[in-house]
Amino acid sequence: MKKIINNLLIFGLLAMVIGCSDEAVGPVLQTENIKAPVFITPAASASFTMEEANLPNQFAEFTWSPADYGFDAGVTYTLEMDLAGNNFSEPTTLGNTNGTALKASNVQVNSILLSKSVPDKVLTDVSFRLLAKISDEVDVIISQPVTLKIAPVKVKVDYPKVYVPGSYQGWNPADVSTVLFSVKSDNKYEGFIYFGEDNAKFKFTPAPNWDSDFGDNGQDGTLEPKGSDIDLAGPAGLYKLNVNLTALTFTKAATNWGLIGSGTPTGWDSDTDLVYDPVSKTLKVTLALSDGGEIKFRANDAWDLNFGDTNANGSLEYGGDNIKVPAGGGTFEIELILNTGDYTYKLTKK
Repeated sequence: MKKIINNLLIFGLLAMVIGCSDEAVGPVLQTENIKAPVFITPAASASFTMEEANLPNQFAEFTWSPADYGFDAGVTYTLEMDLAGNNFSEPTTLGNTNGTALKASNVQVNSILLSKSVPDKVLTDVSFRLLAKISDEVDVIISQPVTLKIAPVKVKVDYPKVYVPGSYQGWNPADVSTVLFSVKSDNKYEGFIYFGEDNAKFKFTPAPNWDSDFGDNGQDGTLEPKGSDIDLAGPAGLYKLNVNLTALTFTKAATNWGLIGSGTPTGWDSDTDLVYDPVSKTLKVTLALSDGGEIKFRANDAWDLNFGDTNANGSLEYGGDNIKVPAGGGTFEIELILNTGDYTYKLTKK
């Protein structure tokens, strides 16, 4: 009797095992069969030129075919962008979605490109890719990138400022025409200030008031809160100022700007001086420029401090490329604009 009971028990256990093996275990992920999402729009190599008036508008909508895991899966897609050729080493996320379409704004794309130092008004290759994810236990799959040509537009940016009140402007800490800018928002400020008097006195303040001004007790280039007035110790003129409010240091250097180049009457041999205009607060000269010639701006009749235009877009870069004279040449009013965070120039034919 005991043997019969044991046999029945074994038979029952076998039946349970067989029954369990027949139950559905759910979909099995075959990683070799996974298909990544594929972009549908926009088309590769499509070109987009940003305009300031259109920045609030929508950029081209990104659409794609869904990732295929071999079964229905809840997928989260992340759209990333980076400069072409950068292999997405510094990607920026445009957005996330569980669908197969995502919209971005012109201002969003434009701001990202400017933050990556893409020159404005120049078509630049920009790559986009999709990351598809279903869970933390499954590797993210990545689409093939689509590369577009995009020309961002530089708009006026309200950079952080340091105010430079002094004897030359009535000791007014709220004067926004005598400020330095931190283009990288890194507590380092730079700018060009015109001091209209010899041996002017001045100070720095991060706000348009006297609550937290800085001076220089030893006149040695180091700053102290509520320190002594800084002595220009030089003649009236345009000075390049750099301030580091983290290290509490500053430098000042007199700059006398001129125009030089094969497009000027004296060629590359000597400069034609620019004159400071107190109304526009820029440097100007009217000069005949020769067709096919080139020009640059430089300070103090030397190459230590010079500006060119590497991307031929009106923006100046330190040591940048020679600026080509407009076709046909002629007489131009040439304006060097150094009283903003972004240095520029203008050539106006007379």
